[in-house]
Amino acid sequence: MMTADALYDKLRRVKLGGSTCLYTPEKCEEMAPLINEIETLKHEKNAVILAHSYVSPEIVEGVADYVGDSYALSKDAMKADADIIVFVAVRFMGETAKILNPTKQVLIPAELNGCSLADSITAADVRHERDLFPDHTFVCYINTSAEVKAECDVCVTSSNVDDIIERVPTDKVYFVPDRLMGLNIREEMDRRGVRKDIQLWNGTCYVHEEYDPDMIRYLRAEHEGLKVLSHPECSPGVLHLSDFVGSTSQLLDHMKTDDSPAYLMLTECGLTARLQIEMPEKKFVGSCSLCRYMKANNLADIKRVLVEPQPQDFVTLDPEVMKRARACIDAMFHYAEAPSLS
Repeated sequence: MMTADALYDKLRRVKLGGSTCLYTPEKCEEMAPLINEIETLKHEKNAVILAHSYVSPEIVEGVADYVGDSYALSKDAMKADADIIVFVAVRFMGETAKILNPTKQVLIPAELNGCSLADSITAADVRHERDLFPDHTFVCYINTSAEVKAECDVCVTSSNVDDIIERVPTDKVYFVPDRLMGLNIREEMDRRGVRKDIQLWNGTCYVHEEYDPDMIRYLRAEHEGLKVLSHPECSPGVLHLSDFVGSTSQLLDHMKTDDSPAYLMLTECGLTARLQIEMPEKKFVGSCSLCRYMKANNLADIKRVLVEPQPQDFVTLDPEVMKRARACIDAMFHYAEAPSLS
């Protein structure tokens, strides 16, 4: 049973996000009964709640059974002894969970569940590009729809993309959909001495795209000893000025062992909120960079899909698409375990 006092004790540490993540005792008093209703429903329905680190802190701290990035959460779903998976994030993440858990019901609670990056490319786009580049291996970022994965050869995550592209046994690669990550991949291959023709699609994450080097220079001048941590969806110019670059999980792991005077976290501010709760002794600077899709998830909709889900809440995929998308993901497992070529 979650009390309002216990909830406030956790959430009062969140200092970024303006009014979206401003927690008072009164606000926690309103949320605690709903959190307890959801906990009861989870047990009644044999449901598990997966929450991405970018969603609102009351979800992460109040009702989530697993918290992490999309790939780790999909793997967590495979281990969970549950009939229903409520994936509190965006639709492409729920689709990945469904591909890896085809016998389980997967529900997405938010109506606004798109993604500027995943929505930048369609299966038809991939087929068109494959006609133009027939000799290229098509590598898709996990931030893509199931239909796009089904048209590609191998899937990657932000933590394994460089190693997998190096290991793919071809010197011609077409990477979709993140242009900024693709530019970073090109630089990393050059650094490793790996010669590959890497073609890029022109998609971006609107949150990570907005960061710029001038902001980093300004904040470094204002905060002595500032450590800059960035997600690889940021531009090469931002990464050049960063002290550490990694996936959501890698950024979290790095923070556990680092001891710097202050931090600038260049990714969606839900991760900073989580770190403020888990590591209250650390100082964070900078403003909140909020993803409208992730923050569209709320406690009321989580309860709603557990009580009376609507057809649009279910992740439903064509069996053939699931089969081909799973082959794309399985190729990632294969190359992730292959020996390094460098």
